[in-house]
Amino acid sequence: MIVQNKVGHSDEQWAALKAMNVEGPVNMVNMLKFKDRAEYADGRETNLTGAEAYQLYGAPMGDLIRAAGGQILHASQPIGMVVGEVEDMWHAVAIVEYPSLPEFIELIERPDVQALHPHRIAGLEGQLNICTQVPTQ
Repeated sequence: MIVQNKVGHSDEQWAALKAMNVEGPVNMVNMLKFKDRAEYADGRETNLTGAEAYQLYGAPMGDLIRAAGGQILHASQPIGMVVGEVEDMWHAVAIVEYPSLPEFIELIERPDVQALHPHRIAGLEGQLNICTQVPTQ
């Protein structure tokens, strides 16, 4: 198994997500790794930690998620591995539910969400973002 933290999706991943025919709510499992110090692409000086810069994205994003009908189901900090091994532990885990996959995609592509991305990118060393769905009975 290869595990690679990334800051953004590839064009291929985004196209594959858009092509999925999924009905009903989806959950995004976010495993986040922060930089020690925030690094903005425009070179601005900052004393923010990576986690603080990410929060400049995450706090307003939470409001936008709720306004779009989604909800943050879970947010926590990993404290240890029980099964398996990873080279480096993530700093935060969040599970966010969206009403549907198309609504998630629409939200992420909105200009107001894109305007928040410099903080996300400045703060993240990398992440895993896994799209999941609760099985129907």
